[in-house]
Amino acid sequence: MKVAKHNARLIALNILCEQKKNRVPLDLIMEHHLREAALPDTRDNRLIMALVYGVMRQRRYLDWIITAVASHPLKKMKPRTVNALRLGVLQLFFMNKIPASAAIDEIIKALKKSRQPKWLINFSNGVLRNIDRKEEELKQRAAAQEPAVRSSHPDWLFARWQKRFGSSRAKEICRINNTTPHLTLRINRQKTSSAEFLGKLAGNSIKARPGKFSRNSIHLDYRGEIKNLPGYEEGFFHVQDEAAQLVAHLFNPLKQGNYLDCCAGSGGKTMQLAAMIPPGSTLYAVEPHKSRVKQLRTNLNRLNFSEMVSIFAMTLEKFAGMNRILFDYILVDAPCSGLGVIRRHPDIRWNRQPGDLVIMARTQLKLLEIAAGMLAPDGSLVYATCTTEPEENEEVINRFSSDNPQLEIVGPALIGKAADLVDKNNFFHTLPSADYDGFFAVKFIKNDKPTKKS
Repeated sequence: MKVAKHNARLIALNILCEQKKNRVPLDLIMEHHLREAALPDTRDNRLIMALVYGVMRQRRYLDWIITAVASHPLKKMKPRTVNALRLGVLQLFFMNKIPASAAIDEIIKALKKSRQPKWLINFSNGVLRNIDRKEEELKQRAAAQEPAVRSSHPDWLFARWQKRFGSSRAKEICRINNTTPHLTLRINRQKTSSAEFLGKLAGNSIKARPGKFSRNSIHLDYRGEIKNLPGYEEGFFHVQDEAAQLVAHLFNPLKQGNYLDCCAGSGGKTMQLAAMIPPGSTLYAVEPHKSRVKQLRTNLNRLNFSEMVSIFAMTLEKFAGMNRILFDYILVDAPCSGLGVIRRHPDIRWNRQPGDLVIMARTQLKLLEIAAGMLAPDGSLVYATCTTEPEENEEVINRFSSDNPQLEIVGPALIGKAADLVDKNNFFHTLPSADYDGFFAVKFIKNDKPTKKS
């Protein structure tokens, strides 16, 4: 469909419709559309992101509002109509800086540019104006609904968290998931220091503060493009959640040796390991997805780490079949449900079902088994996920440990406040908070002689 490039709401509508149709991760769809649109004003990009992520965060709440007013059932509406109404209600209820009349008019314009039938445009216009008139009444009625509706989460997910953590903590996790996260950076200490970079940010009138757990982390109050931050081109930093930064520190103390990142992705932890490992070490990164390999190379080049890392664009199973090296340090940052990073990827909550956790666990266990076969005697293996769920965390580890008695769980050498994030079982875990996401990690050491389990 050929569209006016500068209509932010139409672009947002197209993104939401494509996400519904293809189930591709939202950030990838967003990146494609923003690149194609090439909007001259970065404020339009920020508006599009606010609209799309806002709908994803509040989708169930928005749907309840629409259902309460519309004469036509939501399930029988076309996806473009539903998403247009969601965009309209989001602006009316959550984006107070946009006048109601302007918000509705722009949505109707977007539907017209989408060449929707006149009756459907009139229907959408009527629903939105009726919602605008009844806003206060609808807010009061919505406040009396079930917590999962009010917090815009699937019933199964809220019920699971309520059972595990209690009602109050479950509501707090959902609240956090619906907030826009701070931008968190990891400083490249080979190029700058935290103190120096904080000064550079202050000089550019960007509010920032050091992290709580990782000495290389900085939290920014910043909504602009990453590439516009000072020091971006020079490789002074990369974007990485503070809890994620702690995962690599589970390997401490580090010695010269062979390192392997089994699931490198776009390279957040790969770059961190490249900055941490002693001189004379080797670092291999395995990643099967072409788009992520491309981003991995770009990131390594920007931080000047490309010569330190050997990239293998293949599955871990294929790599293990051709590999003849035993590794002293192996990181399995396993693919998972992502239920610990919903605030950064709000579409995840709508793309997951309870059965996915069991499927993910099988994959995770297989990756661990393959990695264990490449671990040297006395070597360290760290398993990590960005999920909060026991099926993918504790249960995977318990099963793996039972089958691999030569691998012993040990307490990670985290220092300061970070040590408080390790429980009595030596499991590192965090729940989503204002400053970090939900992560899980555990460290194994391979003994020369298998230990017998009683």
